[in-house]
Formats: sequence, C-alpha cells, structure tokens
Amino acid sequence: MASLHDLWGSGIAFVMCKETTSCERHAGAHAGVGGFEIIEAAKARLESTCPGVVSCSDIVAMAARDAVFLSNGPFYEVQTGRRDGRVSNWTLAADMPDVNDSIHMLKAKFRQKGLKDKDLVLLSAAHTIGTTACFFMGTRFYQFNSTGGSDPAINPRFLPILKSICPPGGDVNVRLALDAATEFVFDDLILHNIKNGFAVISSDARLYDSRHARRIVDLYTQNGTSYKHEKPPSFKVDFAASMVKMGRIGVKTGSQGEIRRVCSSFN
Repeated sequence: MASLHDLWGSGIAFVMCKETTSCERHAGAHAGVGGFEIIEAAKARLESTCPGVVSCSDIVAMAARDAVFLSNGPFYEVQTGRRDGRVSNWTLAADMPDVNDSIHMLKAKFRQKGLKDKDLVLLSAAHTIGTTACFFMGTRFYQFNSTGGSDPAINPRFLPILKSICPPGGDVNVRLALDAATEFVFDDLILHNIKNGFAVISSDARLYDSRHARRIVDLYTQNGTSYKHEKPPSFKVDFAASMVKMGRIGVKTGSQGEIRRVCSSFN
C-alpha cells in the first residue's frame, strides 16, 4: 500500500536507492517500508520493452494508485513525466511526518509542502490499509509526554488490546494493522477509528487534537447525513485529489535528474 513514505515531496523513489548506508532508505522514518521488489520487477519489464522511458518515480506513483484501486479504492489519473533524482541521503527524510509529531508539527510539515489541513486528514487516511511495528508504539503506550503513562486519546477498551500486542520489552518487530477491522480494504473506517479513539498510531490520533482537522474528520464520518447543513463530501474522490496533489510536489522534469535503469541505484 502506498503511503506518505512513497510519495512525499521530491523524495519520490529516492527511498529506492540502496547503494550506500547513507541512502534515504536507511532513514528511521522509512523503517518497515516494503514492496521495493515489486517496483524493481515493474522497472525491469519496462526497461526490456522501452528502455530509458519510464522513471522509477512514475512507477511508484502509478503503483500507489493501483494499490488503492485494487483494494476497493478509487481509480484516478496519474500525471507522468517525472524523472528520478540523483541524490539520496537519509538526512533528507527529516521533514517526513513522524509518528510522534504533534498536530502543530504535522500541519507545519504539510504546509511547507503546499498541502492543507484537508490533505493532512485525507492522506493520513491512507492508513486504512497497512501495518506499523511495535517499534513505533513504545512512546504512545508507555511514555506519552514523558509521563510514563499512555496516550489518553486511546479508547480504554482498545488500550489493553494494543498493549497485549506490544508489551514492555516485547519484540519491537511485531506488526499491528493500522485498521484491524478492514485491514485489506480501502474505506473510510480509519477516520471513524480516529474519531472514536481506535487510531493505532499517535499521528493519526493527533488529527482530533485540532479543531479544524477534527471538523474535517467529522465531515467525512457523517454516514450520509449533513454536518451543519453541509453536504457530506466524497472521501474517495477527495482522497484521489490529494494523492494527485502530493504527487506534484518537487517533481523533476525535462533535463533534471535522470531515468534510472535500475531503481535501487543511480545510472
């Protein structure tokens, strides 16, 4: 499933590089990101038919769209013509949204990329599919705000379940579904989870810390009824629009960058 890791800013396909230990793939923010072999296989087949034409960046963007569509999500047109960057360094992931960021930090990082609060909510909802690891959960479960307690935003009925999966001193590589009820289906249940205290990761829960972001979540979780006389928006249509918008950030075209022959290394 595509995520912010795949498409965030000019980092499209930068995370594919694995030539050195300094490549962006090795940044902590990308821990657990997978599917590289799928992109490499698609690239190899394209290179055998039309070498030097389709970039790894375009493949990632189209694979993200197809993953959404094949999971019962919307199909949307993907703009192509991107070229791949010639630089990949783990320090470039510093502006990635972090699982423990406050809502103020999340908003700031999105605004820096020209994305609005609505995009923050919609793109976070990509977590309708996918998993995280216990590695990212310790702070939220056991050291929230350095108090030694748990995030009070977690529903009391949900907290024991989460802690049983990620106990203190347990295996940090154990995976948790971000939306356990419909883990393999693209839907808006993740937003209902956020609203009701069943968000798994902290950054999702933080959307309800902001009055404006909370209002956006509420708009998409009205089950067909109006919210203060506003027509309920289409989650799938608006998600697709935000994905296209994010896919335009920091794009290299023309003579910029290159079209890699192999996605994991520079030409």
